[in-house]
Amino acid sequence: MPELYQMKLGGRPLIFEFDKVAKQANGAVLAHYGETVVLVTATVSKEPREGIDFFPLLVDYEERLYAVGKIPGGFIKREGRPTEKAILAARLIDRPIRPLFPYGFRNDVQIVATILSVDQDCSPNITAMIGASAALSVSDIPFAGPIAGVIVGRVDGEYVLNPTVEQEKKSDMHLIVAGTEKAVLMVEAGAEEIDEEAMVKGIEFAHLGIQEIVRFQKEIVEKIGKEKISVPTFEPDPQVEADVRSYAREKIALAVKNPDKLARQNDLEALEKETVERLAEKYPEQEKVIADIFSRDLKEIVRSMILEDRERPDGRSLEEIRAISCEVGILPRAHGSGLFTRGQTQVMTVATLGTIREEQILDDLGLDESKRYLHHYNFPPYCVGETKPMRGPGRREIGHGALAERALLPVLPEEDKFPYTIRLVSEVLESNGSSSMASVCGSTLALMDAGVPVAAPVAGIAMGLVMGEDKFAVLSDIQGMEDALGDMDFKVAGTAEGITALQLDIKVQGLTTDVLRQALAQAKEGRMFILQKMSEAIDNPRSELSPHAPRIITMTIDTEKIRDVIGPQGKVIRKIIEETGTQIDIEDDGRVFISATSAEAGKNAVNIIESLTKDVEIGKVYLGKVVRLMDFGAFVEIIPGVMGSSGKEGLVHISQLDEQRVNRVRDVVKEGDEIIVKVTDIDRQGRVNLSRKEALRSLRKNKEK
Repeated sequence: MPELYQMKLGGRPLIFEFDKVAKQANGAVLAHYGETVVLVTATVSKEPREGIDFFPLLVDYEERLYAVGKIPGGFIKREGRPTEKAILAARLIDRPIRPLFPYGFRNDVQIVATILSVDQDCSPNITAMIGASAALSVSDIPFAGPIAGVIVGRVDGEYVLNPTVEQEKKSDMHLIVAGTEKAVLMVEAGAEEIDEEAMVKGIEFAHLGIQEIVRFQKEIVEKIGKEKISVPTFEPDPQVEADVRSYAREKIALAVKNPDKLARQNDLEALEKETVERLAEKYPEQEKVIADIFSRDLKEIVRSMILEDRERPDGRSLEEIRAISCEVGILPRAHGSGLFTRGQTQVMTVATLGTIREEQILDDLGLDESKRYLHHYNFPPYCVGETKPMRGPGRREIGHGALAERALLPVLPEEDKFPYTIRLVSEVLESNGSSSMASVCGSTLALMDAGVPVAAPVAGIAMGLVMGEDKFAVLSDIQGMEDALGDMDFKVAGTAEGITALQLDIKVQGLTTDVLRQALAQAKEGRMFILQKMSEAIDNPRSELSPHAPRIITMTIDTEKIRDVIGPQGKVIRKIIEETGTQIDIEDDGRVFISATSAEAGKNAVNIIESLTKDVEIGKVYLGKVVRLMDFGAFVEIIPGVMGSSGKEGLVHISQLDEQRVNRVRDVVKEGDEIIVKVTDIDRQGRVNLSRKEALRSLRKNKEK
């Protein structure tokens, strides 16, 4: 019989159903949160995978558009490769659960979260994350959970757990926190320049909610949890371990102190090869064991240097930032470009400005239908001195690009002030730690070089951590080795005023907020140092856009006039575009965006659209053209016709042609004359009455004033 368990989370019901569906998986749960429904399964292979030195965990987040009542767009009407949002959601699940599997576990584990129904007020990401923990916890897969995740917003200074869509609109932070009952495992945040203490308090608030959900899961595990399978552990022969250390330990300690990444790698690889070859004679067929002991010794030596001696592999102090250089305007034809170098990490970011029609159309489970700001991050193999096939972006590229995108979003101008689609592309040219944060810095440089009026420059820094039994060390601006051998990768981006984005990943089973508080304080000092270095290259956005960027003019017309500009089957707007050499986009609310390569072309398009859409106003004076003469007066065109459309004209009665008596119309005007006239009346049939006499009087009064 199905087992059903329920609790309240953020004022809404969270319900788990077990033993109802997907019964052949090792663990499965149908998770309901409000009207959001997610099926999460956990499956493990029967045997470990041979020949690997990592834990093969795979998390799939499967979006189904029927969950929001949509049919997929495009020619093929079925879901295909995961969307970027789906990949980011899978990463959100992977990151907090990965540290909680046993060391040395080599069986394939797959988590599949299938989104079946979406209530926009109840996040499917969070439902899937909690569901993954529940499925693992009740299964026989070894897992040191449960864990839980929540979203925290802040509305009018008050923290809100799992805010609704309306609350999100008013919130100045979007904070996702995952953890166990005792500690925090992961943080992901976007914020509008929040100070460090407010962020820590948000994390603490989140952890209270996490603890409640974890206790709920523990009660379930006590009732229906399966016995965990045993994990074989391998311990090397103590004599082999002693001989490896005796031969290589002192040499490793010397090699790791080379500040040059590639030289250090080459030295360590050569030393490992030498150690394996030397000891393999004594211990045949144990080459992998010897190499594994060598790697463990390397990790132990580096961590001991940092914890005990407060010395880092490249000789820096714990708080010291590597040498920084910044350049802008390095690509002559790009709209904006920036080159940011920190130590042996180097990123070039290029900004491109486009029209509103070039924004990205979204076809996913969210409410947004499009986005006008894009950040793409590329990590080619040459940036780390490697060779491999160049394919599309992987989860790393998508995740790092999204983080940098989120970091800059709070400082970008609104569409009504800067009506452009903005695309940033960060090319990682060298990498030795924290290329994602370097791309944040490069993005700021490129945006300012492009003349985008950002509210403030944004910089990013990655913090590391080494945890001991009774002490810890927080490292500023970590390099690749410190990331690989340390316990934390904590990326912090922000302005001088506060934090705009966070991302925390750890390899230990949780952190306390005391560690996070110190890391954030240290990160702020580093961020301020980097911002100062960036300001030396460019301290304000350029006052003019690149000559190669489009000029976009905005105007608003009456929605009833949109059809006049578009014309039958789009003939009118196509003709305007052809004759002026511009691009024109018209929104349903009457906003018109004109993209031109020159000011003259843009002005011509504006004049044509105004001629097509403006109405005659009573009391307004016009300079018109006499088009027909009659015995009783003259017809004057006051708004010329364009693009084959008729203009707007009115009648100047003979009595209104001059301030003096007029006997014949032809005595005062002739066809083709330009005269000033004033609109005195528009009758029920739309006929316009004009007066030259009143226009002349108005002109004389204005001169007298």
